Amino acid sequence: MRFFIMTLCITLLSLPASGQWYQTQGHAYINDGNTQAAKNKAMENALKKALLVAGASVSSVQQVVNGLLTQDEINIRATGSVNSFELIDEIYQDKRVSVTIRADIFPQSKQCFSADYRKSLLLTKSHIKHREQANIGAIYSIDKIVMKKLAKKLNHEGLYLDTKLALQNRSEFSRYNHSIHSEEIKQIAMSLADYSDSQFILFSEIQDISFANDENNSWQFWQENIYNRHFDIALYIYNGSNGEQVFNKEYRSSAPWEYSKRAQVDINSYEFWQQRYGMAIDQTLTQMISDIDESMMCQPTRGKIVKITGNQIVINLGSRHGVKKGDEFSLLHVKNFTADSGIMYAGFNVSEFKVKVTQVSQQSATAITADNQLLDSIQLDDLAVRY
Repeated sequence: MRFFIMTLCITLLSLPASGQWYQTQGHAYINDGNTQAAKNKAMENALKKALLVAGASVSSVQQVVNGLLTQDEINIRATGSVNSFELIDEIYQDKRVSVTIRADIFPQSKQCFSADYRKSLLLTKSHIKHREQANIGAIYSIDKIVMKKLAKKLNHEGLYLDTKLALQNRSEFSRYNHSIHSEEIKQIAMSLADYSDSQFILFSEIQDISFANDENNSWQFWQENIYNRHFDIALYIYNGSNGEQVFNKEYRSSAPWEYSKRAQVDINSYEFWQQRYGMAIDQTLTQMISDIDESMMCQPTRGKIVKITGNQIVINLGSRHGVKKGDEFSLLHVKNFTADSGIMYAGFNVSEFKVKVTQVSQQSATAITADNQLLDSIQLDDLAVRY
């Protein structure tokens, strides 16, 4: 196995520590006996496929692929999409070279190819970290109500997500999150994604709904003292196909609690959301939508294959996600792998098959191969990605 040296020139861009591994094949014909030039073109072809199915923008693909210079060096002068690159295999046959490469690719952080479709996001019941803090006002249902409002706002105000709700039961996420059991969290996310037919899973923790120590109206001696109440919440979003975290952010706000401390408050009422504390929460939800949209925009929209018949597949993406008749997809085999340390890493094999959508319903789409080729190596639960 040969490794290729890479230079990443990253301009004013903070990237995550690791991306996801994509294994692809590239092909090129050998002209005038120049095997090295053919090999370079084959590697460029394979790298382009990997970048596109990972959701890279067309401009980024061109910059990265055109940076493939010589047999021993890749010089990337883009904003930084590829973390590492390996040549796994090369085969020369009948004046044609075929190479297999594996690339560790960062998700794009700006406008990208995958932004056309809405991703399915499952919102789970939040966890009140200190449940005794909900005693004042008896606002114990805030763990459900906040997620309901966030889902509604995401569907109406967000651009890239189609949301679902799972609020009846609380998962074990918070228990594992605070004990740093990341592998168990991956399994929970993947299980929920499979059960709910969702691509991404959102967990949240309401970390603080306590009262501040200083009162707001001490000079008004004839009124009951009014104190600020905190609303601190943390969001975590995981990719359902491999369990990897793709978003994490904490939000902190506070506003006067204008109710008596003895009152039981209906936080599902119109009145509550017109009070300053309710409006502060609503403003926090608006900020969440902006951050989630920006973060999720360039996450590839991956449809799961739910039915295979000859040269035809059905995927779990439909018109509500933005899929249209004539759209083309590449097919991926999920190939997650576990290192000796016990940590699971995300990986995908990009198949040679491409399909075009022929029928679309609200929740699903039917697609066939362009040349009526049988999809003999494709399996249920493999993925379809815009390409």
